[in-house]
Amino acid sequence: MTQYRLAILDDYQQVAGDYAPWESLLDDGVKVTVFSAPFVSEEQAVAALAPFDIVVAMRERSRFPRRVLDSLANLQLLVTTGMANAAIDMEAASERGIVVCGTGGSPAAAPEMTWALLLAFARNLVAEENSLRAGDWQSAVGFELDGKTLGIVGLGKIGSRIAKYAQAFGMDVLAWSQNLTAEAASAVGARKVTKEELFRESDVVTLHLRLSERTEGIVGANELRLLGPEGLLVNTARGPLVDEAALIRALEEGWIRGAALDVFEEEPLPAGHSLLHSPRTLLSPHIGYVTHESYRQFYGGAFEDVKAWLSGAPVRVLNG
Repeated sequence: MTQYRLAILDDYQQVAGDYAPWESLLDDGVKVTVFSAPFVSEEQAVAALAPFDIVVAMRERSRFPRRVLDSLANLQLLVTTGMANAAIDMEAASERGIVVCGTGGSPAAAPEMTWALLLAFARNLVAEENSLRAGDWQSAVGFELDGKTLGIVGLGKIGSRIAKYAQAFGMDVLAWSQNLTAEAASAVGARKVTKEELFRESDVVTLHLRLSERTEGIVGANELRLLGPEGLLVNTARGPLVDEAALIRALEEGWIRGAALDVFEEEPLPAGHSLLHSPRTLLSPHIGYVTHESYRQFYGGAFEDVKAWLSGAPVRVLNG
């Protein structure tokens, strides 16, 4: 007899079943339903999820603010892939008695995606491939990373890996974040500077901060103007770290060389969005964590979270 209903959300590639034995939860009285398409509104999410006791969310693809959580009367367990999720109101979840659990993740996926975007932009790979397939041959001139300066905003686990990549490519490395120390920067081969110095002196700036009230909009018009017409912005962290309206203007008016983006203020990016038509952009659909290795940890960890909760001993609790 079914005791619980479990929803797996936003399985865009329809692969959740490849990474964990969800069907085996039937033995525990759990019926599993997979949602592949994103919800288009909070109202749609509430209507779809109202019957469910357990929800497994993939990163921040679906949002769970207080008004959504308050409407999900049956929800008892909310699992997020990763150990942080800015789209979940943890205080509201705790007040409602909802247990929120996280999972491990791949430390390599996001840094590798960052570097892939940087190299692809530097050498015009997308434009050159399109040109070649159209029957042409060489259409643009790229630039080298060797000897350039990379500015890293946020020198945590991902930013520290990026610093090492940059050094391997012969780049000087600057770093800034609100709590960064000179010693921590030096330990990974970077030099701590002010935010203004970082944007003024860097040829490329890459963002690796968690999204919070303190970091939202941390890159605005002033920073983009400091980056200058030869500067490139790379963002594989979270879209709202950047003032999107200021970025669009910077691209259209040539304040910066360009932007390589894997994340956006609204996701999925709506058809007709200005960034889709902005010049000097390289865009990807938030695939920084979309790897086999990462999904094994995400879905495998989520399955473990569910099993542990069912046994009465939840693990990796984020709001406990």
